[in-house]
Amino acid sequence: MRRFLNAILFLLPGLSWAQTLEFPSNASLTTEVFSPLDNYAFPTGEWADGVVPTQLTEGALTQQAWRIETTSLTTLQMMRPLREQLRNDRFQIVFECADATCGGFDFRFAVDVLPPPEMQVALDDFRFLTARKTGGSGADMVSLLVSRTAQAGYVQVTRVAPTEAQPLTPEAAVAMGQPLPSALGFIARLETTGRAVLSDLSFETGSAQLAVAEFGSLAALARYLQADNSRQIVLVGHTDASGELAPNIALSQRRAASVLERLVADYAIPRRQLTAEGVGFLVPLATNETLEGRSKNRRVEAVLRLQADQ
Repeated sequence: MRRFLNAILFLLPGLSWAQTLEFPSNASLTTEVFSPLDNYAFPTGEWADGVVPTQLTEGALTQQAWRIETTSLTTLQMMRPLREQLRNDRFQIVFECADATCGGFDFRFAVDVLPPPEMQVALDDFRFLTARKTGGSGADMVSLLVSRTAQAGYVQVTRVAPTEAQPLTPEAAVAMGQPLPSALGFIARLETTGRAVLSDLSFETGSAQLAVAEFGSLAALARYLQADNSRQIVLVGHTDASGELAPNIALSQRRAASVLERLVADYAIPRRQLTAEGVGFLVPLATNETLEGRSKNRRVEAVLRLQADQ
């Protein structure tokens, strides 16, 4: 359980990244944006002559903002361990700079930055790097933007990963018996990043009991597991930040277990392919200060089980 929690808490943009970037225990994911196929212009040099040189890269795009609860760490102290982890995973640093050497105000506003309050950048105190790893399936690009305020440190992670597997075709999605957007998006994300939110689930009010209804994402997951009985999924329950941690972890695990039981009972998925865990409010997707954010944080995710855990 502890090893699994560590992998989940440190980074969730796809389980392959759990071995690349580890964040400290006082860091929380404040927002995430994902597209299964997109392109992104990675800065490869400082602002000069009115432009920032870039490398346009195509693939599965993930952008995350992380908040680190610290008032004492410098941007270099936050950047260095992340940079070393990238190097240890065979990424090469393409470009690195710090505030004024990047180009200051001009560089900052030439770079795509997630909006505040989830990501905040001090114009006189930030660091940036772009890294690349080239393999048989293409370039894997990552950029890090690190800054801090008087209250906390902030890290933006942008990654474009090569898409090794072809996404589901519309014909395949229809053959799975699912509405096209949900089937295509859910399976594409699961295949590309190693995890996907079962976003259409609903539970009885104040209960861990899964509502009696047909859920497209659950049916898509069942067919995915039925197609290859060597696949294993960890169902991870999450809550918002209302209440104490211990009961929230218990509730999130019961909800994940309820999803597991539905897969077993209604779709005859073998139990050996499924595990249920709960992490409470430790891994938020959005702020807990709004109703919309709390709603996003209450979720169950399907996570492809790492080979080492089998």
